[in-house]
Amino acid sequence: MKVTQALPFRAVLVFCALLFAMPVSAQTAGDWLSAPANAAPPAQNPLRIALLRWYNANQTTSFAVGSQPYGVAFDGANIWTANFGDGTVSKVRANDGTVLGTFKVGFSPIGVTFDGANIWVSDNATNNVFKLRASDGAILGTFSVGSGNPSAPFWMTFDGADIWVPTSPTSGNGSVTKLRASDGKNLGVFTVGSSPVATAFDGSNVWVTNYGDGTVSKLRASDGKLLGTFTVGFDPLGIAFDGANMWIANRGETVSKLRASDGATLGTFTIGGAPYGIAFDGSHIWVGGAPQVDELRPSDGATVAVFDIPGTNVTGIAFDGANVWLSGLTDGRIYKF
Repeated sequence: MKVTQALPFRAVLVFCALLFAMPVSAQTAGDWLSAPANAAPPAQNPLRIALLRWYNANQTTSFAVGSQPYGVAFDGANIWTANFGDGTVSKVRANDGTVLGTFKVGFSPIGVTFDGANIWVSDNATNNVFKLRASDGAILGTFSVGSGNPSAPFWMTFDGADIWVPTSPTSGNGSVTKLRASDGKNLGVFTVGSSPVATAFDGSNVWVTNYGDGTVSKLRASDGKLLGTFTVGFDPLGIAFDGANMWIANRGETVSKLRASDGATLGTFTIGGAPYGIAFDGSHIWVGGAPQVDELRPSDGATVAVFDIPGTNVTGIAFDGANVWLSGLTDGRIYKF
């Protein structure tokens, strides 16, 4: 897989570990895992036909975006992707997949987050995050984050007022920078674990996955105070909140479920692929990676369905209120389920 931008040393280590862990060659249908033979078929709800979700997935519904899309976000009407390979972000109309714009942003954009009015983009090759107006993609500001140089920001979250950006400097511990969404003012840099990658908000606190040490950190959103550090699986990446619990995608082929109130481990679930992104659609947990996409039942972590997307590896995942969107890293497409 071709990557043209120079990355900081630690970012190279983390990025290569994430990238090379994923198979990059196209595979035949027989190579991809499917649902376990003894798995009970999911119950069919006839009301789902109104959402065009009677079938588990329509894999023909995909749209070309930029090169190597990683992060995905929904702005209420459109899907945004951060295209690492060509230094752009794409804006795609959610109802029909029309590309509404492709905007140059930094060198290696990797994360996108919506704050209710604007799109925030993290540039993994620098110290910067960018604020774009969602209506037309105009850059409204560029803000430095992290405590190292360069800091390699990754996947961000919005807490209703502020943007939280995980960063992995070339030396020292990882950190999370809190930026005021209204004007980008730096409100603090808070130390977390080794090589933080992704963040999620639970309504009161911000959670951070620490890829380098197999933990997640819980920070109080009001002041960044560290409330706890909890061990999860090997190489945690994506993280999502289901309204009560945190779900973590671990590259070591597991998914961890933690109780948000106290960080207690409620379950560790083995899946057949190497997880990357994770999202909650209001009823199920979706886990993307290689070589498959898994749909899990939140109550017990049981696998409801397994989907194959031959020829690519899924990284980012977003839910638009009706459909789940997945970014295909190796084919430059986004998939609508």
